[in-house]
Amino acid sequence: MGVQKRGSGKGKQVPTADGRLESAPLVGLPHDVLASEREPDSPAVDLALSGTVFFDIVLTGLTAPPAAGTEVGAEGMGSCPGGVANPAVAASRLGLRTAVAAAFGEDVYGDFAWETLSVQERVDLSASRRIPDWHSPFTVSLAFRGDRSMVTHEHPSPTPQAEMARALPQARAAFVSLSMNDGMPQWALDQAANGARIFADVGWDDSETWSGSVLEQLRHCDVFMPNAIEAMSYTRTGSPASALSALAEWVPVAVVTDGPRGALAVDQCTGESAEVEGLVLEAIDTTGAGDVFGAAFVVGTLANWPLEQRLRFANLSAALSLRHTGGSLSAPGWADIASWWGQTAAGQSGSERKLARDYAFLADLVPLSWLPTEQRRASATIGLRT
Repeated sequence: MGVQKRGSGKGKQVPTADGRLESAPLVGLPHDVLASEREPDSPAVDLALSGTVFFDIVLTGLTAPPAAGTEVGAEGMGSCPGGVANPAVAASRLGLRTAVAAAFGEDVYGDFAWETLSVQERVDLSASRRIPDWHSPFTVSLAFRGDRSMVTHEHPSPTPQAEMARALPQARAAFVSLSMNDGMPQWALDQAANGARIFADVGWDDSETWSGSVLEQLRHCDVFMPNAIEAMSYTRTGSPASALSALAEWVPVAVVTDGPRGALAVDQCTGESAEVEGLVLEAIDTTGAGDVFGAAFVVGTLANWPLEQRLRFANLSAALSLRHTGGSLSAPGWADIASWWGQTAAGQSGSERKLARDYAFLADLVPLSWLPTEQRRASATIGLRT
């Protein structure tokens, strides 16, 4: 796989019902679902993020997990920007104008990550910095039987993350990962003070103390999207539904994801509650699926979709990402959504007809006149770059 050539950026053109020609956009050419929401004085950026960009190498199809003194083969490999790049790319591919503040080394890994994000994925890096004589953060991920293990090498950036994040352009929304040690970052508070909605998730607590200081930060947030284990651990509850009820006391929109079992949410701003089942698709690599879910939920929220549609769209996006290797590399674009919807809408089995009813809202987002293109997915593998 090589970096996709930048030509016209269009797929095959086909006639619509009224005779116009319409193209299915490639994964790297966003379909702007917020077009009707944009005003002359709207922020130029839809989603702002700050964090660490890793150079990821992901190995899939292992016959067994490696043990001391052994060597195992991997059927597949992908390399791509990871870390905060995962939600940034996922949001950009789904049409959001996305900006990231991060440090990039002036090494080959940093060159590759910077070019992939800024040129191929159209992420605004104006607040990011290139750091001389600094090794880019690096992660190797081993995917095995629906789970993964990771090995990371990282040095602290000489330029503080907070300093770079202050240069982020004002956005409609900001995405943060909560931590019991750091508190809500000032850049996100500044974004919120100027009207941005704050979307948050949380990483795994290695100490397993599940400090209440994380929940206290939710007073600054509009949406919180932990997975079921994290939600139950922080709320000291015994089920995803009980955890959701507890989180609803802290934040206006609470979402609990539960992997292949689906997701449930409460939106106190609209008075909605919803629970949707998961989509079970063939899984190659789970890396970044949670980030894809979060980015897709941001898209639906900024577009003012009903809560159930937001959950279904996020579930679908995350499930489609499992079909490909890597975190940011696996994120679906609108051509992927269109391809799945076209096949599902034409299906004749009982399960396909049910999915077609559940996802009927996609008909207004991805017209059936969009035909799958021969090359829907932008590539980010470093070894075969052109």
